[in-house]
Amino acid sequence: MTGEGLISFAFLVITAICLNHAKADPSIARGYDPLEICLENCAQCKKMLGSWFEGPLCAESCVKYRGRLIPDCEDFASIAPFLNKL
Repeated sequence: MTGEGLISFAFLVITAICLNHAKADPSIARGYDPLEICLENCAQCKKMLGSWFEGPLCAESCVKYRGRLIPDCEDFASIAPFLNKL
């Protein structure tokens, strides 16, 4: 193999290795999963509100409605069904 051929082969091997390890998966390209966001928001509200917030009930709602009703911890109307009176 000539010097140029060896360099070309090495370049191809290195490129193949780099492309194999590059797991480029930007969320813009794949969109977002409303169910995932809904569940994450339930967890965040549980952290913020503690025992006042029924996290499992919120998560069940996310699954039941497939993430169409995303709770917002700062919007009382969206989290009212998951608040308890203690």
